[in-house]
Amino acid sequence: MSINAIGTSSPGLTANRSEFTNTLALRVADIKSQTFGSLMSLAFGGSDASNKAGGSGSSSGIDALFADRNSANDLLSALTGSSSVGGNGLSISGRNTALYDPESAYKMMTEINNKDVTYKAQFSELSQMQSWLTDMQKSGDGFAKLDASTDDAAIKQQLQAFADQYNDWTRRFDADMQRGGLLADTQAAKVARYELEQSIKNIFHGATDGLRGLQDLGFSIDPHTGLASLDTAKLDSALSNNKSGVVGTLQEFGLNFAKSAELLNAADNFIPRQLGNLDRVIDYIEDNKASLQAEFGLGDAAKPTDQIAKALAAYNQAHRI
Repeated sequence: MSINAIGTSSPGLTANRSEFTNTLALRVADIKSQTFGSLMSLAFGGSDASNKAGGSGSSSGIDALFADRNSANDLLSALTGSSSVGGNGLSISGRNTALYDPESAYKMMTEINNKDVTYKAQFSELSQMQSWLTDMQKSGDGFAKLDASTDDAAIKQQLQAFADQYNDWTRRFDADMQRGGLLADTQAAKVARYELEQSIKNIFHGATDGLRGLQDLGFSIDPHTGLASLDTAKLDSALSNNKSGVVGTLQEFGLNFAKSAELLNAADNFIPRQLGNLDRVIDYIEDNKASLQAEFGLGDAAKPTDQIAKALAAYNQAHRI
């Protein structure tokens, strides 16, 4: 897959190939130790034999705690490469009946199927956010190019157009950022929204000209809706009383806003890093899905929500799947 390279501290979504492999290794070990423990119990006639053999280990989800990376990778390689239970005995229901607990293995594969779909949907939405940031950066650059000769009407039109663009950005990703949304727990997305909003609210833009940021130009963000609005009467008054200050404020704001958007999209920074992590885990699942299903069963097919299904369709179209 060809795409740019979030922050690795994003809860639940920072799993790259190694982290995903580590957790999967733990689940593999758990399932197989249950099988081995059961055999030991039968062989020695002791009810606690499986515990001694490690058969009572508790399972964990794909996004659970991770073991040591190198040892987990070695464990996964050994278990999946030399398995005695194999993948040739899947039942008509898609379960590997050769396993001690085929139902747990099947549920694990169901979770992997769901993660496959979710990660692709997240990748699509974060890619869209990256594209929007590029456009927002251009708007900031436009303010930086204003000068004293710029017509008042043109300044007013540019500010209104920016308010409309910012509101479109906010509405576009609002559902994604709500609790349970695709990007709700993605640090890159949260940082992007926060940084741009803080740039707009910065009261130090224009301080040398006696102004306190965009708020003195009539530009504000509603604390409840997150939407921007422009008080044209307040802007007209500022232009009439201190046009050079208005232009200077907008120039400072434009430079700062454009820089913020640029940094968010910079190589190995927030959004490119998260896209890179998602890309790797998507590739890992794709490369290993057949062998995982042979080992643990097919699992239920993912049943995405409308939001996920829409983003997944966009991902599949972009990657011609």
